Amino acid sequence: MLRQILSQAKKHPSLIPLFVFIGAGGTGAMLYVTRLALFNPDVCWDRKNPEPWNKLGPNEQYKFYSVNVDYSKLKKEGPDF
Repeated sequence: MLRQILSQAKKHPSLIPLFVFIGAGGTGAMLYVTRLALFNPDVCWDRKNPEPWNKLGPNEQYKFYSVNVDYSKLKKEGPDF
């Protein structure tokens, strides 16, 4: 498969940017899904702790990007579980 892609790139050099951007997009998507699977509190890999989101404090940022929220200044407004 890789040999066929390389032969097509040699025959048609204008396809090289297409292959680069498709590869970069696929790699970025794979890294993002890996990040969600490992660091998102909604995903539970440990059966001993079925509610991992209760361990998070209000000052922990788990979103990928937040515009106006400074998580270091937030205070807890709920009971401890």
